[in-house]
Amino acid sequence: MLKSLLLCFCLIMPLDAVVVSWKTLQDVKFNKKWSESEGMYVLYPEFGQSVKNLEGKEIEITGYVIPVDYNSNYYVLSAFQYSACFFCGGAGPESVMSLKFDKNSRKFKTDERLTFTGTLELNSTDILEMNYILRHAKVK
Repeated sequence: MLKSLLLCFCLIMPLDAVVVSWKTLQDVKFNKKWSESEGMYVLYPEFGQSVKNLEGKEIEITGYVIPVDYNSNYYVLSAFQYSACFFCGGAGPESVMSLKFDKNSRKFKTDERLTFTGTLELNSTDILEMNYILRHAKVK
């Protein structure tokens, strides 16, 4: 009876998200490959094993929010503030991730430092999307 109750309890209780640091996400190499569609060389990621182990898992990560398009609810989470991020500073593409919300989120301010949870998706093929995508993103 006790085993049955414990099993039921475990099935209905959500598992804790894995806390991930930006340092962990640096386990990636980038290879230049020619893109016919873009007519130039593009960096494609080759994810290391520690990052591959996180794919599809519920994670928790803290960073700086960068609004890309308020109207389409498109935000990026960055390891660094806007002035030093991948878009404007010298950081690499492993220091940013797309935030994909299930429904429209509140409006976030540039450089708002927040912790998010969601499912980590790795992207190594779509050059119009970030290499890291946080699906079902929620503010913790």
